Amino acid sequence: MEIISVFDIFKIGVGPSSSHTMGPWRAAQLFLKDFQEATGLPATHIHEVQVLLYGSLAKTGRGHGTDIAVMLGLAGEDPETIDTQQLDTYIWQIYDSQTLTLGGQRSIPFNPDKHITFLFKESLPFHPNGMRLIAQGADFEAFEATYFSIGGGFVVRENEQNTSTQAVQGAFPYPIEVGEDLKRWTTQQGCSISEIVWRNELSLRSDAEIRSGVWRIWRTMLSCVYHGAHSQGELPGGLRVVRRAIELNKKLLGTDAPQYQDEDTWMRVIRYGQADFQKILKWVSCFALAVNEENAAFRRVVTAPTNGAAGVIPAVLMYYTCFCGQPSQEDIIRFLMTASEIGSLFKKKATISAAMGGCQAEIGVSSAMAAAALTERLGGSAEQAMMAAEIAMEHHLGLTCDPIKGLVQIPCIERNTMGAIKAITACNIALESNPADAKVSLDGIIRTMWQTAQDMNEKYKETSEGGLAVHVPVSVAEC
Repeated sequence: MEIISVFDIFKIGVGPSSSHTMGPWRAAQLFLKDFQEATGLPATHIHEVQVLLYGSLAKTGRGHGTDIAVMLGLAGEDPETIDTQQLDTYIWQIYDSQTLTLGGQRSIPFNPDKHITFLFKESLPFHPNGMRLIAQGADFEAFEATYFSIGGGFVVRENEQNTSTQAVQGAFPYPIEVGEDLKRWTTQQGCSISEIVWRNELSLRSDAEIRSGVWRIWRTMLSCVYHGAHSQGELPGGLRVVRRAIELNKKLLGTDAPQYQDEDTWMRVIRYGQADFQKILKWVSCFALAVNEENAAFRRVVTAPTNGAAGVIPAVLMYYTCFCGQPSQEDIIRFLMTASEIGSLFKKKATISAAMGGCQAEIGVSSAMAAAALTERLGGSAEQAMMAAEIAMEHHLGLTCDPIKGLVQIPCIERNTMGAIKAITACNIALESNPADAKVSLDGIIRTMWQTAQDMNEKYKETSEGGLAVHVPVSVAEC
C-alpha cells in the first residue's frame, strides 16, 4: 500500500503548475542523481544534455514554464528555496551565455531552443506528462532516463509505481487505501480523521517535526495570500491579465486603511473588522485570487494538492481563522492533516493530474479536501467530514481543464474562488446532515470521478486544444 504523507500532498515550491513546473523541475534534479548512481560518475562528466517533452508537457509547456523548470533543475536550483524574484535573471543568463551550470558545478553548452524539444504530436503511453533526458559525455555511453510528472509535483521514473517521497519500508500503523478504511479506523479508534493522520505521521517523524513542518506549510500559504493581496500589475504570459486581489483587499479594508506591513497584523485587522455575509464572500474570493495570481507570476506557493488549485485550501483556511472564532495553532495543523488525507484518497484511486482528469482532478479535489477539513474543525464527525468531501467533489464532476494560451490564468484563477466557496457550502450542508442518509459515499464519488476522467475527451485535459482555450480569441481574452 502506498504511503502518502501530509508532506507529500503539501509541497512548498514555485508556480505556476505542480505537474508542468514542479514535477519537471524535480525530474531534472532526479536525472542528475540517477546518472551518478547508474554510471558511478559525478555530473561534471556530462558534456551535453538533451530534453524531450511529450504530450501535455509539450502542448502547454511554454505557458506553464516547463522549459524554465527543467533548466533550473539541471542547474541545481531548488523550487523550495530559490529566490523567486530572480527567476528571470537566472533564465536570461542561460539564454545570453548559451551555457548552463550543471548541478551548480560545471558549465556546459546549452541553447534552450536547441536542447529542449517540444514534441507536440507525440505522447508516451504511461501518462500524458512524459519527459526524457539524455546525457552525453566522453567517459560514458549515452545515458537516458524517462520520467512522468503525474500531478501535484509527484514524479515517477519509467516502470516505477511508488510516487511517495517517503523513503520508508512497511506501512502506516493505520493503513488507508479507500474511504471505508478511513471510516473504519476513526470508528474503531473513536477519533477524528486528523488524529489518525497524526498517528500515521508519527511512524515517519517526531511530534515536533510534524508540528514545525505543517506549521511552516501554513505560514508559507499565509505569506502567499498576503503578498498576492498586496501586489499589483499584469501577470506574465501575454494575456495582459491584471491582478485583482490587491484592489479587492483595499476596498474591503476601506480606502483609508493603511498598508499593513506583515501577515499577522493584516489578518487581525480582517478578523476584527465588520464582516457581513457579502463581505465574507468577497474576502474568500480575495484570498483565493491572491494565491493564484502569485502562482501565475512564478512566485512561492504550496501545492494543495496542485499549484493550479493552490488557492482553495488557503482561502478556506483563512476563512476559518478570520471568521470562525480564533483557532489555535493546533487547529490549523489539524485542518491541514485532515485535508491531506482526503487528497491522498483521490490520488490513490483516481488522479490529481489535470492532464489525466481535467480540472475536476485539481479544483474538485482541493475543494473536497478543504470541505472535509473545515467540517472537522467546526465540530463535525469523521463521517460528516467525509460527506462534505463527497458533496464538494460531486459538484465539480466533469470540470474541464482548458487554459487559454496554456497559462494558469484563465479560467484557473477564478476557479479557485469557486472551489473555495463550494467547500464552505459543502461543509455547511454536511454539518446539518446525517451521513447515514447519504446516497453517495466518498468512495463512490472517487470512483465516479475516475470514470469521468477516463471518459473525458483528451482535448479537455490540459492541452489547450478545447473549451475556452480555442473559443476565446487571445487578442480579446479578458479575465
